[in-house]
Amino acid sequence: MFTGTYTALVTPFRDGQVDESAFRRLVELQVKGGVDGIVPVGTTGESPTLDFEEHIRVIRLAVEFARGRVKVLAGTGANSTSEAIHLTQQAEAVGADGSLQVAPYYNRPTQGGLVAHFQAIARATKLPLVLYSIPGRCGVEISVETCVRLASECPTIVGIKEAGGNADRVSQIYAACGPRFRILCGDDALTLPFMAVGAVGVVSVASNVVPRQVAQMVQAYAAGDFKTALRWHRRLYGLFKDLFIETNPAPTKAALALMGICTEEIRLPLVPVSEESRVRLSQTLKAAGVRLR
Repeated sequence: MFTGTYTALVTPFRDGQVDESAFRRLVELQVKGGVDGIVPVGTTGESPTLDFEEHIRVIRLAVEFARGRVKVLAGTGANSTSEAIHLTQQAEAVGADGSLQVAPYYNRPTQGGLVAHFQAIARATKLPLVLYSIPGRCGVEISVETCVRLASECPTIVGIKEAGGNADRVSQIYAACGPRFRILCGDDALTLPFMAVGAVGVVSVASNVVPRQVAQMVQAYAAGDFKTALRWHRRLYGLFKDLFIETNPAPTKAALALMGICTEEIRLPLVPVSEESRVRLSQTLKAAGVRLR
């Protein structure tokens, strides 16, 4: 469950509204590219600027467009436990396969607060839950000890997306929780190092743009074909970095616009990338073998 390549989807907009046609194109691109799953309405999906109705609508559309061909791991975390429960229950109702639960942000709970938060969500849904630790955005890290406790006390908490940039933490989590607690890398550029010490895949931003290539990199490494995986990593490394040349997901939306998939419209307080960044992205995409419109 939840291994391989999962794409952290952007949410396409047009004239201030969710662009369903572009979202369908994006999901089809993922399916044809061979990814294992999609993650609607996570950080890359601009979840902080979607209202509740839009949030659930995007998850419902992801389920509808995926048609069971790939798993849908819905981003339904929040810094309010009741809000996270509501979103997760709604995601379950519309057919999501699982839920990605980010650590509560801004209010910075203690580890005891994190345990109580995630336990309450687990009690409120039958969906399998993947924790999401990204201290750079949340101001709090889900500790190894908290992972151990949640994995042992909550059978539906099945893994973690690790986005702290530290391969040693992956080793610590793996040693403490064992292989049944699935670790997914949260940073494209660290996918291979993380898989080398226990991760079983990636929640990828880059696979919005190059799903086939990222999926083949992950599949190759999982199959023990390290040379092919490393070749893909080196070919894509520039893209992995430049998709974060400005705040995510603005560069990814710019790249998708250059490909003709969607507009680069983004919601305030984020803004589209600068012209300088757009030119650099265009060059990086061409170097990675991406066909532009």
